[in-house]
Amino acid sequence: MADDPVFLITGASSGIGAATARLAAANGHRLVLAARSKDKLDALAAELGGPERALAVAADVTSWEDNEAMVAAALHAFGRLDVAFANAGFGARRGWLEETPEHWRGMVLTNVLGAAYTVRAALPALREARGHVLLTGSVVGRKVAPGSLYSCTKFAVSAMGEAVRAELVGSGVRTTVIEPGGVETPFFDNPGEGRLDPEDIARAVLYAVSQPAHVDVSEMLVRPVGQGL
Repeated sequence: MADDPVFLITGASSGIGAATARLAAANGHRLVLAARSKDKLDALAAELGGPERALAVAADVTSWEDNEAMVAAALHAFGRLDVAFANAGFGARRGWLEETPEHWRGMVLTNVLGAAYTVRAALPALREARGHVLLTGSVVGRKVAPGSLYSCTKFAVSAMGEAVRAELVGSGVRTTVIEPGGVETPFFDNPGEGRLDPEDIARAVLYAVSQPAHVDVSEMLVRPVGQGL
């Protein structure tokens, strides 16, 4: 329907982003799917109903212009924006002498600046809709993992969520930081036992989004049973 809420997801081509898109679609949302992998996005958008229900937008969240363009595309296609999920991000091996400086740079720009850009670009439309900001944090955004710059980026995302929430008090816009533990996603090179499925995190996202308008689920830490960290 033309008045169904519109849900924008970055990092939507796989993992938590794709699982959230599928569950949001099943719950009546129209979707704006953003990622760098346009071919995967096109396939997902087709699966979720095509142009009338799901829009695929190629975007690099480290580009301010790409963030502006994906929000503009959402408003042009659907006329509104109700939820923006800044989910794009990637990790790095632990250890201050692991990875390359270039890998570190890309990770920090994507996980921190990219999330901030997405929120900034979406905020005017979300204020108008009295909508919802979501950010993907991590359990290691609460507990520092030894030698992990990735952990430092997720501490920044946790702080960003609270900074945004505090700014938006009185606006009607809600803010949620989703903090997964181990999840079986492309983040990991090897399959592992005892990790959550992306769908487990998608259910947490939709729980936060589906609360009454006066309820703001500010943080959700979701671990697999038995995870030590």
